[in-house]
Amino acid sequence: MKARLLTAMVTPFAEDGSVDLDEAGRIARYLVDRGNDGIIVCGSTGEGPTLLDNERLALFHAVKTAVPEATIVASTGDNNTAHSVELTRAASTTGADVIMVTVPAYNKPTQEGMIDHFLAVARSTELPVLVYNIPGRTATNLLPATFAALCERAANVVALKESTGDFNQFNRLVTSVPDHVHIYSGDDYCFLPALAIGAYGCVSVAGHLCSAEMKRMIEAYLAGDVVRAAEIHRSLVPLFEALFAVSNPIPVKWAMGELGFNVGPCRLPLSPMPSAAAQRLAPLLARYAPATSAAKA
Repeated sequence: MKARLLTAMVTPFAEDGSVDLDEAGRIARYLVDRGNDGIIVCGSTGEGPTLLDNERLALFHAVKTAVPEATIVASTGDNNTAHSVELTRAASTTGADVIMVTVPAYNKPTQEGMIDHFLAVARSTELPVLVYNIPGRTATNLLPATFAALCERAANVVALKESTGDFNQFNRLVTSVPDHVHIYSGDDYCFLPALAIGAYGCVSVAGHLCSAEMKRMIEAYLAGDVVRAAEIHRSLVPLFEALFAVSNPIPVKWAMGELGFNVGPCRLPLSPMPSAAAQRLAPLLARYAPATSAAKA
């Protein structure tokens, strides 16, 4: 994977609750035009757990059609290995460039079980595979040694989205995987520190709202201007925090609606945006007036 900045895109729903594929394409175009190199489709930010398989497959195709130049990552993870394999095979025919598979939630597999799970999925496709570790949602942590062992056994496992917020673990990851395997920060607020110790890129939620700023932060850091990169990072921290005041993707989906996108409400069991969280996030949107104008154009 060459993409450095990817946003985990929200899934828009029409008034009748169905997936709005046209609006998904519009959001994807907006994200790429604002500086994103790639898009994660149907992840947790995209409400993947509440989407039917046919909805996911349609979204993979629609987003790739809208932004053919971008890296499109299809999230096909499930805690049922057989189902994840089936969905991965189908997703591989939609035009998606990469498959993302999350550590299985709820089952609490052993480290050996996780290796077997990821191997089964990786062997079901010729596409590159991005593994996603987020123990705060799955209740199980994929250890660095486990991921390194997986990479040795599956040549198409090429990246990890690491969302532990644990820099000791991040250090072990970047020093134990092969050079061709990229580690991505899965947390916006951890991205710049992670970049400093060897992360390749970021899978972002805030990228819906500040991808141009995040791209400038990456460029400044890679050019050796660490002071400027840190200034940009600090300016974005209030936004990062406000976007996680309640469960993701409730705040970012609300924000996208405020920017003029017809995203609809989250599907149950996610609830509407609480008024206190909206009051906290609303003033921050004013900093991104150019994004507002572009969205409503």
